[in-house]
Amino acid sequence: MSSATNGLPVEPFFELVNRRDLNRLKELLTEDAEFYFPKTKPLIGRDRIIRFFNILFRRFPRLEFQVRGQVVQGDRAAVHWTNRGVSKDGKTYENEGMTLLEITSGRIKYISDFFKDTEKF
Repeated sequence: MSSATNGLPVEPFFELVNRRDLNRLKELLTEDAEFYFPKTKPLIGRDRIIRFFNILFRRFPRLEFQVRGQVVQGDRAAVHWTNRGVSKDGKTYENEGMTLLEITSGRIKYISDFFKDTEKF
C-alpha cells in the first residue's frame, strides 16, 4: 500500500476488484457499507454490494481498473481511474471516472462512483 493513502485501503480495494476476490473484498467493507453507483438505487450493506459485483463480473467477464491518481484527506479518498474490459457479448468497454471512499476503523464504509460514460449501464 502506498504511503500516499495514509493507511487507507484504497489500492487494496481496486486490486481485489481486479482479481475478483469478492471474499476478501467483503472483509474490506463494513457490514453497513453504502455504495452509490450511477443509474442504480443505493446499495446498503456489504452483502448487497458483493451481489452487485457478482452481477457486474457476469456482465463484464473481463474488466480491469487502473488507478491514475488519488487525493486523500483524513478518512476519505477520491480516486481517479480508467478501466477497460470486454462484455459478455464480446464488446470492448472503456471508461474513466472517480470513486469516493470513506473509511471507518480501516474498513470502507462509503463508496460513490462517478464516471464519464453511463450509457453502457
